[in-house]
Formats: sequence, structure tokens, C-alpha cells
Amino acid sequence: MSAFFRIGFLLLITGWFGCAPALADKRVALVIGNGAYAHAPKLPNPAHDAQDVAAALKRSNFDVIFAADAGQTDMQEATIRFARSAASADVAVFYYSGHAMQFNGVNYLMPVDAKLDDEADLKRFARVDDILNDLEQAKNLRILVLDSCRDNPLTENLKQLIGVTRGASIHRGLVKMEAPLGTIISFSTQAGQTADDGQGRNSPYTAAFLKHIEEHQEIGDIFREVSTDVYEASSRTQLPELSLSVVGKFYLNGPVSVTIAPPAPSAAANPCAEAESHWNAANSIGTVAAYEDHLSRFPNCAFSSLAKAKVDELKQKLALATPEAARASTIARTKDFDGKWDVTVKCTNASGALAYMRNLTATVTDGVLHGEDQANGRPLLAIDGEIPAGGKAILNAHGFTGDSAFSVGNVKRGSPYAYTVDAQFERDHGTGKRNELRPCNLTFVKK
Repeated sequence: MSAFFRIGFLLLITGWFGCAPALADKRVALVIGNGAYAHAPKLPNPAHDAQDVAAALKRSNFDVIFAADAGQTDMQEATIRFARSAASADVAVFYYSGHAMQFNGVNYLMPVDAKLDDEADLKRFARVDDILNDLEQAKNLRILVLDSCRDNPLTENLKQLIGVTRGASIHRGLVKMEAPLGTIISFSTQAGQTADDGQGRNSPYTAAFLKHIEEHQEIGDIFREVSTDVYEASSRTQLPELSLSVVGKFYLNGPVSVTIAPPAPSAAANPCAEAESHWNAANSIGTVAAYEDHLSRFPNCAFSSLAKAKVDELKQKLALATPEAARASTIARTKDFDGKWDVTVKCTNASGALAYMRNLTATVTDGVLHGEDQANGRPLLAIDGEIPAGGKAILNAHGFTGDSAFSVGNVKRGSPYAYTVDAQFERDHGTGKRNELRPCNLTFVKK
């Protein structure tokens, strides 16, 4: 038996028994389970949840950073270690079980020694947005799992402490988070809802997660199965929140592809071979940028006409939100926000695109906002939208990309893009969050 054939045979046997990952990728995970709270109700499941999830991920070839019943210092140390590991990883997973809460549109995870006497105590908590930014450093796949929507009485305590006149937004459960490209975000229940602790060793969500995470299925299908199991096990009262923006297919466990002989010469690669899988991913994301990315990659393939139609349809919808169209609307508006505003857009490193910050000036007239940052007669960024009396607005942003290093997908300079912004305005200030493709935060300050 030749040496080459012996090696091929061993690889084939390994593939049959699923003992090797499909790719020699670097996988890292941070797993935290907090239940022994000093200033909040204790939770029986999180320590067990975290132990079992850590063991399952290790069996799937993850290097796991583990913390159980972690105080503020331990959580900070664990997240720092994770950030450093994720920077050189191909796949990164963050899993948390324990108390969490939302405040002013931001999700926070609670160390076991944290107290909540006032708003300042939130600095003792871990911000989920910061953890998501760390995850985004991984090259291929990022997964954020929060089994943390238990009913937290400290939320009500904080409402009473700061009073209703502050205008702060405090609600039960967590705020919905949209997954940036290449990311999966899974909550144990829908945003704004609370989850069941369960009666066994694991919570209902983690029990379903453990049942499926080691299966030889595509990762998107695994999380859909987890959601289905939780929904059915709870008599259809608890539905996990799932946001998935993954292009192509990824398997944590198989299938393993093995070659035991040199491949025969073949014809040139089919340029449309991956078109269908990319189209399915782009269609699930549903943004102008996603469809235009499909057109740039597969301009002459089966789904190009559909992609063009989707781009035209979305651009028509965006056009309806221009200042001229908005002024023609008969909806009553407020003048409370009229005036000049300074707008700052900050985007973090994400999906291979570098971080950047952009400043522009916007004008609000009769409750309609328009701001634009131009270069050579073309808008690098334009933002439009109507601000109703309550100050909660959905803005539309569009423009043309600059240096490709700062664009998702590293598209060429001058490529058109568009996205939406969820914004909240007060009398003289406001905040916003980009919804598609990458994490960006906006601030508005009235002059």
C-alpha cells in the first residue's frame, strides 16, 4: 500500500466517524452562567447551563473560556480574554445564562455581585453591544446566545428609583438586536418578554440548545430547530428571538469532505455554482446592499433579474421617504425638533470593514429631517426621515461608499448603499442605531 493511499485511507476513516472538524479553523467561546446573586433573586439553572454548554462546545473543538457565578471583576477579565482570542479566531461564540436587563435601548448582563441603587450602578454590568463588537473580530462566523430573559425585579426597582420624569426607557426582557452580516443572535425568548427557568437541570432554552448544537446540520437549521423545540415545549408561549445573517452554509460538526486521490482535470469552475446559496442568504437579509452584493458577484446567473427587481423595489420605497415626499404627506407633524442638528455616525470594526466616524449637519423643517455629507457632487451619506411628536423615528440613510477598506464586503469605491436607522429624539439631543449589515451608532445634538 503506497504512503499516499495509507494517508487517504486514514482520512476517510476519520471522516466516517466524524472525529475531525471540516476545516482546520480556530474556534473560541466564552461561556458564563450566573445564578448565585447577592442582591437579586438566585437562579438555579445558569451554573449547570454553562457547564453543559462549555462541555458541548469543547466536543466541537472550541477553546472555551468559562466563568460561573462571576462577579464584576471576573466577568471583565473573562470578556477581555475573549476579545483577545476572538481577534485571531475563525469562529467565535458567546453564551450567557443569568439575569439581564435593558435600559434606554441597551442590553446589560448582570454580575452576581452587582447592585442597582441608581442608574450609575449600570456601569457594573456588561454591555451586550460591547460583547457583540468583540465577537465581530472573528473572521467567518459569530454566534451570540443569551438565555437571560428571566423576570428581573431590579428593573422595576430602577424605574421607581429614577422616576418617570427622566424619560428613560425601561422595559421587561431585552431589546431586540439585529445580527450583522456573518452573525447569529439568539435570545431565549422574544424581545420585551421573559423566559421560563424550567424545573430540571437546564432551562428550557438551553436544554434545546444542548440537544441540537452537536448535530451534523447547517448552523442556521440548528438554531431554527432550537427555536421550534422551545416553542413547542412551552405550549407555544415562549418563542426564542432569532436574527440570522449568514451567507452560505456552515457546519460546526461535519460534513467532512475527504479526497483520497488527486482529482481528475476538470473544466473551468462554474461561475454560478454558488449563486443559489448566496441568493438565499441575500434574500433573507433583504437590504439593498445585500442584493447589490449578489449582483456584483453573480451578474449573469439565474437570480440576477430577481436581485435587480428587489433593488429597484427597495429604492422606490426609500424614495418615498425623501423630504419632498414627506412634505406632501398629510400626516400631522410637530415643530418641536425644527432647527439645525449636528449628526455623528460611528461604526465599529465589523465583517472585515474598518471602523470609521462621520460628521454632518442636518436640518429639521416641519418635523422632517434631511442631512447630507457630499464629496465631488455625490452624497457620501444622506439621512432623511420624519420625526413624529413622540420623537421615535425610522430614518433612511443612503450614499456612495468611499475607501473599500471601510465598507462591508470591501466593495469598490463609489458603490451605492442604503440602510435604516431606529432613532429617538428629545428636545435638544437624540440617539440612533443602524439596523442592517454592521453595528453603527448615531448621535444628534441640536445647535
